[in-house]
Amino acid sequence: MDVKLINPFIDATLNVLETMAFTRAEAGRPYLKNDQVARGDVSGVIGLIGEVSGTISVSFTEKSILAIVSNMFGEEMKECNEEIQDAVGEITNMISGQARQKLEEMGRSLKAAIPTVITGKNHTITHVTKHPIIAIPFSTDNGKFTIEVCFEE
Repeated sequence: MDVKLINPFIDATLNVLETMAFTRAEAGRPYLKNDQVARGDVSGVIGLIGEVSGTISVSFTEKSILAIVSNMFGEEMKECNEEIQDAVGEITNMISGQARQKLEEMGRSLKAAIPTVITGKNHTITHVTKHPIIAIPFSTDNGKFTIEVCFEE
């Protein structure tokens, strides 16, 4: 997979969290993921189609998403409820939108589906392609999350 397809998602993730949730995140080293188990407790997943097709997902640990959404809403969130799930869908949508805008500037046009949110310990994420899944771990002061990018060209 072309790294030029992944960098816009890393940049968009950092930007969305900084501007919308006042949360500074640091990207770790990308790795090849070879299972379907999510690296978090709540995940947003979006299918993408166009010149390439695939999926992206963002999986948050409970601790990290509660802190992120608390920052977004300006009030303390104490449990993963419907509001948290809605926020995960919206964060995933914003990351996808910003990344797709960058990709379009590079001559790559993609359209996105409506995000799906999955919750629960050890839930799975099924990517629509059989191509390699690139996972990028992120850390914040309040926990970790992971984005996964999987495209077939």
